[in-house]
Amino acid sequence: MADERIDEERLALEEADMSEQAQLYEHFRIAADPGQVPLRVDKFLFEHLQHSSRNRIQKAAEAGFIHVNDRPVKSNYKVRPGDVVTLMLDRPHYDDTIEAEEIPLTIVYEDDDLMVVNKEAGMVVHPGCGNYHGTLVNAVAWHLRNNPDYDPNDPEVGLVHRIDKDTSGLLVVAKTPDAKTKLGVQFFNKTTHRSYNALVWGNFVEDEGRIEGNIGRDPKDRLRMEVFPPDSEIGKSAVTHYRVLERFGYVTLVECILETGRTHQIRAHMKHIGHPLFCDERYGGTEILRGERTASYRAFVQNCFKLCPRQVLHARTLGFVHPRTGKQMDFTSEWPADMTQLIDKWRLYFMNRNNERS
Repeated sequence: MADERIDEERLALEEADMSEQAQLYEHFRIAADPGQVPLRVDKFLFEHLQHSSRNRIQKAAEAGFIHVNDRPVKSNYKVRPGDVVTLMLDRPHYDDTIEAEEIPLTIVYEDDDLMVVNKEAGMVVHPGCGNYHGTLVNAVAWHLRNNPDYDPNDPEVGLVHRIDKDTSGLLVVAKTPDAKTKLGVQFFNKTTHRSYNALVWGNFVEDEGRIEGNIGRDPKDRLRMEVFPPDSEIGKSAVTHYRVLERFGYVTLVECILETGRTHQIRAHMKHIGHPLFCDERYGGTEILRGERTASYRAFVQNCFKLCPRQVLHARTLGFVHPRTGKQMDFTSEWPADMTQLIDKWRLYFMNRNNERS
């Protein structure tokens, strides 16, 4: 749950009154590694509070909110091995207790050990900054509210993996600690089978390919991921395989299979090779990147954006070994209506365009 914790710290830094207060509350704590080289505390925290700006951290230090070994320090303090750095703010930590909320769920499979859910686009998976209610986790808590063995606030049960808010498709939820442990091992060892369908800008020369590149936070936009060379020490290694499913001239429908499961992996990798996901605002997909310069074509694309106003990405298949029975479990999710209508619209446009040229 580290990403949600970091989101909370960013929100707290944004909203904190930087005047001195009589009582401070701990929001974040980290101990420097034994091999830590001397590093300014503002830079040190910037590297660990990934959703905060260095400027906000410096302001927090000026107000006495950054402590090292229980004493306030300024931004230029050099963190050394063994130092304990804490973020102390003038308000209690947000109560992140997960409450059951009556929210509709599409459940494609369920037994005593797990459930497979088909998430709709627009639903946040887990409570975090700005989205503390109405999430998939809240909906699961309601669905399992009469199960005495399921505690939504117990990290040993619940979601095994995640997908982005505006990505639709399949997720698996563990009902027991044993199920979560065994499923987690499969995800870690990359023995699960997951495929995504995406509509991306541009046409591919080849029918299939492999994208390899480390994924880490974009230093210019902390809410976006960037691709770095595989041999660099920046980010985490990531590999995406893709295969062309259907070509529409200016956009292409592809299948993506992940070797790794990094944040925004498909979105960042496709942007990296010059094929941003259609209507993916964060990665430039809401610009008209391919096609004609006519007013009619621009109007057509704008209508497409309105028809499916999100990145066109769907977690289509999910396969794993059942944690108790050892049986292979495979699931497929049909495209949601917005994606189906969008692809039909592009298919018809491409057919008409080809007919006019023949």
